[in-house]
Amino acid sequence: MNNIAKTTLDAKPQFSPIKKLSRLALIGSAATAILLANNLFANTAYANEELKGTVALDGSSTVFPISEAVAEEFLAVQPRVRVTVGVSGTGGGFKKFLAGETDINDASRPIKAKEIKVATEKNVAFIELPVAFDGLSVIVNKNNTWVDYMSVAELKKLWQPGSTVKTWRDIRPSWPDQEIRLYGPGTDSGTFDYFTETINGKSGASRPDYTASEDDNALVQGISGDVNALGYFGFAYYAANKDKLKLVPINGGNGPVSPSAITINNGSYAPLSRPIFIYLRNSALDREEVRVFAQFYINNAAKLATEVGYIPLPGDVYQRALKRISDRETGTAYSGDQTSRATNLLTP
Repeated sequence: MNNIAKTTLDAKPQFSPIKKLSRLALIGSAATAILLANNLFANTAYANEELKGTVALDGSSTVFPISEAVAEEFLAVQPRVRVTVGVSGTGGGFKKFLAGETDINDASRPIKAKEIKVATEKNVAFIELPVAFDGLSVIVNKNNTWVDYMSVAELKKLWQPGSTVKTWRDIRPSWPDQEIRLYGPGTDSGTFDYFTETINGKSGASRPDYTASEDDNALVQGISGDVNALGYFGFAYYAANKDKLKLVPINGGNGPVSPSAITINNGSYAPLSRPIFIYLRNSALDREEVRVFAQFYINNAAKLATEVGYIPLPGDVYQRALKRISDRETGTAYSGDQTSRATNLLTP
């Protein structure tokens, strides 16, 4: 196995939205359907006033496909606004966001207490907006014939710091005596943080001897080219490459379950289902192009999340997100260290 340092990418990955999941199969509620039906009228309104300026996003490669799709749709109605979408990983994106280099950070995990501390010190107020559900997916090569499922305990045995697992047989005696080659996100990735905390019990706790990249497409390429590979990344990257990858069902205690539109939405794909977010700089809303883009993003998040392979949130969650933008309600619902007016963003 290679010990390759993570790479921070400024150029956007070549995510392909061509292989889309069925929209109808992914619509999780009547409220979401109503929201989608209203998008045409909402987007027409955005084109009524021609804006100029720039909007800068960076952060999670998991959220990138949604943000890229939103930016492309926004260009069609506001061609004089330049929207840039970078990929530095959630943590790398927060560093830029808190340094004042970007307006919006894509995040595949909630903001951390140490990042909130920096925000407080720098007087950076932010608005936390959930945009979709994701099922963090464990992946092997499509020609792997022996992995039928893995338990959370087996994942921990494989990925924990100090792991002595080197071959498939070290995980399960019936599996082949062949060396496993591991692929995963770099340490600036929110997916890395979420996986290590959920599987190994502590954010950042992981064996270091794996091929790491902030570009999920690089992970797709590595796993698809090696029958002994195993890795993990967001569900949308599997959905766009399902012809050359194989999902590993996960047994979280109630039997093996594969990530899908249904299992991610109803929570039965546990414990690796999660919401994903954008964080909006409050002061950036003073610029009209940022305010209009943020509203456009939330109004179109359900439709575009579906198109790129993620699961829409209930429609009332998006409505509350729009209200948070209009009210400029700052803070996080996910950290006990933050005094905030925010309530849990995923429940009424």
